[in-house]
Amino acid sequence: MPLELDDTDRRILNELIANARIPISELARRVSLSKTPVAARIRQMEEAGLITGYRALLSPIKLGMSHVTYVEVRLDDTREKALRAFNEAVRAVPEVEECYMIAGGFDYLIKIRSRDIFEYRRIMGEVISALPHVNATSSYVAMEAIVENAQVSLG
Repeated sequence: MPLELDDTDRRILNELIANARIPISELARRVSLSKTPVAARIRQMEEAGLITGYRALLSPIKLGMSHVTYVEVRLDDTREKALRAFNEAVRAVPEVEECYMIAGGFDYLIKIRSRDIFEYRRIMGEVISALPHVNATSSYVAMEAIVENAQVSLG
């Protein structure tokens, strides 16, 4: 069930989205509250599961991981047990950046990040095709990221 957020909560969240390392005193100044109520609101949102964590965002380009491929996966079995087996196995693949179950002409869409096409070929041949119940795949190599932003903004 979604939390009821007021304008101050939204402003706090947008500031944290922009910079999760912002000092509480600066955050309080920006949302026109004192530090104690801002800290209490953040703690409430953490306890409610709205804020799920804080992390450093790394540049995949600087890390040499500029090759992005999207893979359509079709399974040979879509009963619950098979889906659970695939889900568990795909979560353990470090090169899988995102994976979604899809309603449509295939079962899953996976985003794989690798160094180059040669590494992708190894991942595809040795890892993805060996996941439980994989029947067929189709790969789409991204040529350029036009919008790549996993951030959510609260209007």
